[in-house]
Amino acid sequence: MMIEHAAAAEHASTIFGVDKAIIAGIILTVAYVFIALEKIPKVTIAMIGAAVTLVLGIVPASQAFAHVDFGVIVLLVSMMIIVHIASRSGVFTWIAFELLKMTKGKPLSVLMALAIFTAVASAFLDNVTTVVLILPVTFVIAREMKIDPIPILITEILASNIGGTATLIGDPPNIIIGSAAGLTFNDFIIELTPIVVPVFIVCMAVIAFMFRKDLVTTPERMAHVANIDNSKTITDKKLMIRSMIILGLVIIGFILHSALHLEAYMIALLGASVLLIFEKPHHILCDVEWITIFFFMGLFIIIGGLVETGGIKFLADQLLNITKGDLTFTAMLIIWASGILSAIVDNIPYTVTMVPLIQELNGIMDIGPLWWALSLGACLGGNATIIGAAANVIVSESAYAAGHPISFLRFMKYGLLVTFISLVLSSVYVYFKYLV
Repeated sequence: MMIEHAAAAEHASTIFGVDKAIIAGIILTVAYVFIALEKIPKVTIAMIGAAVTLVLGIVPASQAFAHVDFGVIVLLVSMMIIVHIASRSGVFTWIAFELLKMTKGKPLSVLMALAIFTAVASAFLDNVTTVVLILPVTFVIAREMKIDPIPILITEILASNIGGTATLIGDPPNIIIGSAAGLTFNDFIIELTPIVVPVFIVCMAVIAFMFRKDLVTTPERMAHVANIDNSKTITDKKLMIRSMIILGLVIIGFILHSALHLEAYMIALLGASVLLIFEKPHHILCDVEWITIFFFMGLFIIIGGLVETGGIKFLADQLLNITKGDLTFTAMLIIWASGILSAIVDNIPYTVTMVPLIQELNGIMDIGPLWWALSLGACLGGNATIIGAAANVIVSESAYAAGHPISFLRFMKYGLLVTFISLVLSSVYVYFKYLV
């Protein structure tokens, strides 16, 4: 009888004689390859991979949604709703124009103003939403000043990924990490802001120096931008007041959510729900980036296949074999591996893969520093290439549609340097703050 049970178990763990863990690994690898090639929409790849994972029984149908982190999904959807409703009032464009007027139309000052706005907004709205908001403003500015918009767009991409690293909601990898590790909004600000700020200052100084000859305009154009009429940018004052109050309360809620005993996604959902009372839900929900949401869900199920079959545990064991259980070596390896791999593959699927791997190390070593190493590596590593993060891809596609294509190599010329500087500074920070 025991032999029969053993044979049944062995059969259950294989498909056509092949171990399910190997098949799960193949599905994930193939998905990664196609995501990197960008020949097929990422959401299509994720959904096909999830479907194959379920059809082959790698993840039992009854356990499919157990692997989907709905805290991440609800938080993303809720913030998309809040920001979309707020943006309809014109408030974000108004803020950007006010920053430009402060610069008096000086090209490098304009570049830094947009970089600062993008970084700060990315920390509190999320970097994908921020670049969508800043894109039309950027094209208007470039046209009015008669300068190439590409240096500004590249700077905004880099600033959005750096700024988004500072908070729980700033970059999708942080939302995933925060949910899995039980980290709060305050945890991210307290632990990561001290390194994100110097990384931003150093990297923007380097970028300003590299673009100094690309951003030249006439005194007449500078005067024109300095005197932009911003009086009619706000198209709906009641909507602006309402949405800004709700957005402010949501951010305060994030900061206080431990004391309130509420999860971040609950606070965001409440804020979005209140704003929807005054709107037609059909119009607002149509503009939610459902492609991103389904991409996440499909990816969670694919990774669930590796978890169910023991593939993640195997990878964790291999990581331990390489590092010999040394926390410092493990943390440094995660920072640099995350930075390098996020340059090749979008940092979202990479982070989803790494989270359960780090969880497997719990009890073997202190995994606290590893979460911060993963966050810094994945978020900042997304700057290395034009496909490294969702914000990069969105800006690239919009620039192409506007007749200003950003080539892979042109972006990488700046992205690789910024990423290298960021990872060096992050490694020093993690080492002295957590490992000494």
